[in-house]
Amino acid sequence: MSDFDRRTTPMNAHIIADHLPFAAEGRQVVAGQRASVCTPVADLLRAPDGARDRQLLLGESVTLYDQRNGYAFVQAEKDGYVGYLRSDDIGPYHTVTHQIQAPMTHVYSAPDFKSPERKALSQGSLLTVVPSSETNARFVETSAGFVPRAHISALDVKEPDGVAVAESFLGTPYLWGGNSSFGIDCSGLVQAALVSTGQPCPGDSDQQEQTLGTALKHGTPYLRGDLLFWKGHVALVATPETLIHANVHHMAVAYENIHAAITRIETQGDGPVTAHKRMSSLDSPDQFPL
Repeated sequence: MSDFDRRTTPMNAHIIADHLPFAAEGRQVVAGQRASVCTPVADLLRAPDGARDRQLLLGESVTLYDQRNGYAFVQAEKDGYVGYLRSDDIGPYHTVTHQIQAPMTHVYSAPDFKSPERKALSQGSLLTVVPSSETNARFVETSAGFVPRAHISALDVKEPDGVAVAESFLGTPYLWGGNSSFGIDCSGLVQAALVSTGQPCPGDSDQQEQTLGTALKHGTPYLRGDLLFWKGHVALVATPETLIHANVHHMAVAYENIHAAITRIETQGDGPVTAHKRMSSLDSPDQFPL
């Protein structure tokens, strides 16, 4: 069998997706069916009861290929990442209409800020607004409960500045494989920033380095929105002198002087910058003023 990336190939010891060009070799060939994440944050695991690779948020769509022993083998629609969710974390597929654009929000049991909260949701969570719902000026009724109107927007509303989205995560705790406002890692921060602007973005930093943007020559001046890559790490440029990244040094999303960060990371043994890349939609400094 040809080499393949397990992170984006829906195949395991039991099943193989029917669109893959590989021999089944005893596996069941399946088409998969769409499903939706039904919990605020779901860990996407490398193996049943294994390590977390990434996370999926409420309302995100997946293709479900297999379920056994309390785990579901799925592929995320957002970025194609493959892994295992706990079966309780997914439910029937449903169409979503809106997204949480605030860093974090609460879902309330009634359109009243004094009513009991049902759950907390991260930026990027997806909901269905009830079209005929009675709402007041502050709240809108959704499939999960009542959400502050100021925290939710229609799916077709895109953020103009991905770096500003990343900056809204400042202080968020670092979490390996994290993709939410409760905890996030370097590639999760970049994905949240880019997806909010309508740009597709893979889940891990090596995938991002391979697929995103245009590589720039060493010494090219930094612009807001540029991406800097190291082996196993990625950061966004906030200003010509400053980057923002989720990192273990601060154990949080933090600003850091670019040159100080480059020196620190190389000095601690993690090597030099491997790529400086520019997203096409971030080419104009007028679009994203410093």
